[in-house]
Amino acid sequence: MDIGTLSLILLCGMLLLLAIGMPLGFASGFLAVVVLFLKFGPDLLLREFGTGPLNILAQRMYGLTTDYVLISVPLFIFMACLLERSGIARDMYSSLNGWLSRTRGGIAIVTAVMAIVMAAMSGIIGGEVVLLGLIALPQMLRLGYNQNLAIGTICASGSLGTMIPPSIVLIIYGLITETSIHALFKAAFLPGFMLAGCYIMYIIIRTNLHPEQAPLPEPADDDLPSMQKAFMFVGLLAMSAGGLALVYLGVQVLQLITDLLFPSSDPDAQLTSVQWRMLMPYVLVPAIFLAALGPKRIARTWEMGKGLIAPLLVVGVVLGSIYGGIAAITEAAAMGTVAVMLLILFRGELTFSLFREALMRTFKSTGTIIWVTFGATALAGAYSIAGGPTYVANMIVGAELPTMGILLIMMVIFLFLGAFMDWVGIVLLVMPVFLPIVLKLPVDEIGLWGTLDPRQVSIWYGILFCVNMQVSFLSPPFGPAAFYLKSVAPPHITLPDIFRGFLPFIGLQLFILMLVLFFPLITTVFL
Repeated sequence: MDIGTLSLILLCGMLLLLAIGMPLGFASGFLAVVVLFLKFGPDLLLREFGTGPLNILAQRMYGLTTDYVLISVPLFIFMACLLERSGIARDMYSSLNGWLSRTRGGIAIVTAVMAIVMAAMSGIIGGEVVLLGLIALPQMLRLGYNQNLAIGTICASGSLGTMIPPSIVLIIYGLITETSIHALFKAAFLPGFMLAGCYIMYIIIRTNLHPEQAPLPEPADDDLPSMQKAFMFVGLLAMSAGGLALVYLGVQVLQLITDLLFPSSDPDAQLTSVQWRMLMPYVLVPAIFLAALGPKRIARTWEMGKGLIAPLLVVGVVLGSIYGGIAAITEAAAMGTVAVMLLILFRGELTFSLFREALMRTFKSTGTIIWVTFGATALAGAYSIAGGPTYVANMIVGAELPTMGILLIMMVIFLFLGAFMDWVGIVLLVMPVFLPIVLKLPVDEIGLWGTLDPRQVSIWYGILFCVNMQVSFLSPPFGPAAFYLKSVAPPHITLPDIFRGFLPFIGLQLFILMLVLFFPLITTVFL
């Protein structure tokens, strides 16, 4: 059978199986066997075991699922499940609310900031939307916030885990395309926070243009003036900076003692007086600022800000170890998981029930990803063996479209598939076909301004894919964020209401998508 007819059968079969409710992993695996059967005939099943196309698929699946980096996925999921069931997230929300409660749209801004911090802790999406729906949605509805604004803020911000490192989407993309995950994390940093910044700016502008959509809460007796809050917030930053400086100095003192007891022949290994003088301001300046605050204000500042310490500590452990070159992705995930467990233990919340529920959720989520990985990898491999990627590449290149026209068509295909399929299936099924085409495009024709280094094309394309998947989490009819929120939303909020609240935020996502597409150097700032 020719590859064109086979491609049509594959497309129709996938749509039919998904329409009748067959899980993506099983549908993909079944179609992989169908593709090989139609291409190579019935003798495929009668060949000697361990030979032929089936053996190639088995080797491909084995190689992917035994990759060391894949271990980070269940670790990040486990970390997110622990955070979801502990009081760390609720304390963070209360703390942020204390600082921003008297700001127009403050509760929505708090929700967005909390989602950013949670995304930087674990890179998981579903749990964030559910948690924010439980904590922030009742608060915003009680205060009279516009329902569409509340819904859109929760779901759009809660989906930032696809963009902000450590994103599991980036990890899987890196594994499939053999792209450096560390480089992907660096490249995603600016676009991810640009998207988050757009959400916050939209909330501020909308609520100031329409104050009735975000009424201010009644002032409490112990509320502080805005300027005093700002001064105290700087004090909180000074506390954090001073604490970090003291920890660093402690490490250096231990290093100095070690060098005295066990002298090193390397002169660079010893802490010089110049280094001491450089470190001292990081301790003295915060100390002077805190002295100006006074004991009462310091106590109040700590009371208002202590809920932020644990989340920022986890972010520091995970991202700090990755960007600082201390640990690889998998080790950073393990360190973050241990840090979360120790924090929960220190808070007195670590129980066998909490641990067991988090573990069971992790097994279920990881199992789903693994089965989809098996099926989609088998289908992508079978289609590749049958000559599918070459057929698609010739069809796209044969259309004689300009480079940006080809990329725009790919973006439309990603957006269409994202409305109906899970991101895991898309990256496993489509990326082996699309990325080789992109890598053969003229690099100087990619984007409207600036030229990418050819070695950075796969990194840029991965970020572009992640922005597309950010849109897919909100896209009707099967936007996962809508169903996550519906599971915890009040009964009067329907699915059409939820999708209606998404529209402005989908517009912001498409704006960032166009920026990354037309100005690819955005992704290379930190490379």
